[in-house]
Amino acid sequence: MARINLLPWRAERRKQRQKDFVTLLGGALIAGVALVFAGSSYYDGQIEGQTARNDLLKQRIAEAVAQNEEIKTVEARKASLLQRKDVIEELQADRSQNVRLFEELVRTIPDGVRLVTIKQVGQELTLAGRSQSESRVSAYMRNLEASGLINNPRLSIIKAGDATQAAPASPADRSLPFGFEMTVTLRSTSEEAEAEESAAPDGSVPSNAPAAVPSNVPTAAAQAS
Repeated sequence: MARINLLPWRAERRKQRQKDFVTLLGGALIAGVALVFAGSSYYDGQIEGQTARNDLLKQRIAEAVAQNEEIKTVEARKASLLQRKDVIEELQADRSQNVRLFEELVRTIPDGVRLVTIKQVGQELTLAGRSQSESRVSAYMRNLEASGLINNPRLSIIKAGDATQAAPASPADRSLPFGFEMTVTLRSTSEEAEAEESAAPDGSVPSNAPAAVPSNVPTAAAQAS
C-alpha cells in the first residue's frame, strides 16, 4: 500500500534553507569582521613600527645636527687660532726682518752718505738723506741692489740743497750738499735665499756676512732711528 506524506514538507525545507542561509551569512559576517580586525591590527602594528623608526631617525638627525654645530664651532676656533698663529709668525718675521734691515742699511751705506729718514709702507721703503755727490748716491744704490734683503732701488729726487723736506739743510750738512730720496723694495724670504745661492758660487760675500762699518755709520743709524 502506497504511503502519502500529507505534511507541509516544502515549508519545512524552505525554513531549513533560510536557517542555513542565516547561519552561513552570520559566519561570513563574523569571518569578515575577524579579517578586518586582523588586517587593521597588522597595519596598525606596521604604522607603529614605522613611527618608531621615524622617531629614531629624527633623534639621530637631531644628534647629527648638534654634532655638526659643535664641529663648526671647533672649526671656527681652529681658524681663529691659526689666524693668531699666522699673525704671531708674521710679527716675529717682521721683527727679525727689521733687525736685518737696519743691519743692511748700516752695512751698505758708503762714506759721504747720511740717512735722515726711513719710511716703510708694506714692503716698500723710502730712504731720504744727504750725500757729498751724486756718485755717492749711485754707489749706495749699487750696494743696496747687491744686498740680500733689499732690491730694486729707485731714485726719486737728487738735488743740490734742500732736495727733500725730510732732509733740511743745516750747518752740519755743508759737507753733504746733495739731498736725495729713493724707494727700495724688501725681498721676500724666497728671493733672499735665491740671491744668496746665486752669490755663493762666485765667491762673493753673503748679505749676512760681517763687513767693515764706515765711519759715519753711528750717525746714520741714530738719524734713522
